[in-house]
Amino acid sequence: MYEYLLRPILFLFDPERVHDFFVWFGERLGNCAPGRSIVRMFCSYNHPSLRTRVAGIDFENPVGLGAGFDKDMRLTRIMPTVGFGFMEVGAVTRWLYAGNDGLRLARLPEDRSLIVYYGLKNIGAEAVLAKLPELQKNGKFDIPIGVNIAKTNRADIKGAASIEDYAATYRMLSPHFSYITLNVSCPNAQDGCMFQEPHMLDSLLAVLARERKHCPVFLKISSHLSKEETDAILDVVGKYPFVDGFVVGNLSKRREDLLLRSSREKLDAIPNGGISGGPIREISTKLIEHIHKRSGGRYTIIGLGGVFTAEDAYKKILAGASLVQMVTGLIYGGPMAVRRINKGLVKLLARDGYSHVADAVGKGAR
Repeated sequence: MYEYLLRPILFLFDPERVHDFFVWFGERLGNCAPGRSIVRMFCSYNHPSLRTRVAGIDFENPVGLGAGFDKDMRLTRIMPTVGFGFMEVGAVTRWLYAGNDGLRLARLPEDRSLIVYYGLKNIGAEAVLAKLPELQKNGKFDIPIGVNIAKTNRADIKGAASIEDYAATYRMLSPHFSYITLNVSCPNAQDGCMFQEPHMLDSLLAVLARERKHCPVFLKISSHLSKEETDAILDVVGKYPFVDGFVVGNLSKRREDLLLRSSREKLDAIPNGGISGGPIREISTKLIEHIHKRSGGRYTIIGLGGVFTAEDAYKKILAGASLVQMVTGLIYGGPMAVRRINKGLVKLLARDGYSHVADAVGKGAR
């Protein structure tokens, strides 16, 4: 019904307005016990082979909602009933930021993709912190929830102030979430991917290494990095044992490498935006495989980019991802997509003789 009836109607309207409506509706549905029960009845799916323990955290299934969908932590009550095994909120920055001006979201149906240009729009770390008592029960969410943090997207915050901006958000939020992701690769911020550069990353991690560690720490990197760029990042991260793994990977602005089928007119609607979804599926999976092999499986990897089906998720798991995330796949596939992926993963695991999802991690890496 979603694919053939609802989605064609929704795709007639401005994508940012549609997204804002669904966040509003999902928040209210999540605050209603009967609403949560109905969604759970249709969408949830549990199976023993999907349960996994990663970085000391127990997950009912390995499929999570990636950062960028729930920027302001409004969907933490409804997304567990949709069937996600975990979710990541944000990106959250130290200070509130209204986002980039102009058009910030566009669909590319021919590529099953989006152009994203929000520019780290969010309510800020203090506002997120203030919401926690209302949303958590006994200091916990219903599923593991990570928080994605980034530098406030303001031109007046630079140099040492940028690092302190990260560190302040880290101190404020890390005690309250299952894990924390350092987003050093947002392509739509004024500083671009500045902290993904090895010398800047080294400076950032050196400061954060002095902070108290409350939960696992992941680094979100771009999906389009070359092997040489990735190895340089791994060399830096290897100096800091407090980093547990990577989220691979972020939006891509290297459009010339993506073999996009969409018209020039559609692509020029947001010329500086990052590309999500289908076009980055394979490059993300290859990068996961490279990191897994290069590090000897030392790091936990969360695979993101082009997860629409169980096969997409399974390829990332075989490449070395212990968990996967989706964002664009939810927009194109609807809320039942999570159930379909989890059911499909159970069949794929059984086909290949694996009793649990953890058994398949990295088994396809060549």
